[in-house]
Amino acid sequence: MEEEGVVEGVKNNAEEDENKKEKKKRKNRCYGNYKHYYDSRNGGKFNDDPRLQIFKKEWFEDKDCLDVGCNSGIVTISIAKKFCCRSILGIDIDPDRVKDAKSNLRKAVKSICGEKKMRLEGSELKMLKQTQVNGNGILKGYEASVDLRKSVESKSDEGMNGEEIGRRNLGDIVSFKEENFVEAEYDPRQEHYDTIVCLSVTQWIHLNWGDDGLMTLFRKIRDLLRPGGLFVLEPQKWKSYRRKRRISETTILNYKNIKLRPEKFMRTLLEKVCIKFVTSISISLQILLTPDI
Repeated sequence: MEEEGVVEGVKNNAEEDENKKEKKKRKNRCYGNYKHYYDSRNGGKFNDDPRLQIFKKEWFEDKDCLDVGCNSGIVTISIAKKFCCRSILGIDIDPDRVKDAKSNLRKAVKSICGEKKMRLEGSELKMLKQTQVNGNGILKGYEASVDLRKSVESKSDEGMNGEEIGRRNLGDIVSFKEENFVEAEYDPRQEHYDTIVCLSVTQWIHLNWGDDGLMTLFRKIRDLLRPGGLFVLEPQKWKSYRRKRRISETTILNYKNIKLRPEKFMRTLLEKVCIKFVTSISISLQILLTPDI
């Protein structure tokens, strides 16, 4: 009987652990913050997201940027590398995804440092071979070696393949923070951005906070953008809402009460939020500006 009690206790503990894991998975799915989101979308590779091929450098170059709903930070980091931001902050509601994003940032920094070191060593060796030698066949040049290294470092810092950051460390440009953007308090007088990116996020805010939550998102973005600032929006289509509506009781209820459908977003942003429309780059990607005031 004692052994049966022990076995039963272990079994109950295992069931409790499974229930906790399942609840955590449901919570994650509720906000769309899937652990392997980019693995399924892009094969998990940096710079392979097709949206990066549509983005323009002038949207981000030397600008302060914000990525709302950054997930594991793959696109956030890729934007910084490819388009040379002054700064970019990625925020996500899920602490686990933010932890993944910080880990991905460390890997990206390490990778860039390794590439730079290899390029430096290869260039230095090539340049040293081209230096003159004295009568004894010895390189002229501890001084020449030092000068060459400085020259190579300078050239390496000026830009990496024209698409990567130069003198500043990627870790100084990119940062991540756990935050619920809809519910968090912001002071536009102290915090503002030149470009705000919101990619495949509106559906999850809409299903969890309804029309009011979506309008809060849009108005906060407007207030946080500098005059003439850029809002890059990628909303999901209504058929995607239908597929995801049963993830939680909250999403089921909000889905039934949604009046502001994705096809009405543009008109709402123009007329009620007062963000100026610029262009649609694709069927789903829309570019908007704050008024130049």
